[in-house]
Amino acid sequence: MRKLLERKNLRGISIKKILVVDDEPLIITSIKIGLESIGGNYEVIGANSGEECFKILEEGEKPDLILLDIMMPGMDGWKVHDKLKAKESPYNDIPIIFLTAANNEDYREVGTWFGEDYIEKPFDIMDLKKSIDRVLNKRKKD
Repeated sequence: MRKLLERKNLRGISIKKILVVDDEPLIITSIKIGLESIGGNYEVIGANSGEECFKILEEGEKPDLILLDIMMPGMDGWKVHDKLKAKESPYNDIPIIFLTAANNEDYREVGTWFGEDYIEKPFDIMDLKKSIDRVLNKRKKD
């Protein structure tokens, strides 16, 4: 079995890989620039659809966390979540934070039940970072 090497930056800090799944390229770019500039310990990769998310995963990428939009054409965020978290899925251990413009109470309730967090757009990059760090630190303790 191949052992995954922990990725580290030049200061020896562990680099966390974040997969952003959103049909808006500007959202992916802003998260990538924002997270990579404020901490230096994130590698952000993007997928413009649910289908592309699974293509990236099947090519061997293993993110530490997925930021998942709900309202996307084709395979929406709920379907992506269900496929990722299926019992037989090799990806069911990857934590998910829903990041979406869907700001109604029902979505929020379901999103916080099924995901590790639910963040509404527009968002503050520092709030997003705090949520990511909290989820990853909780996962480390489990």
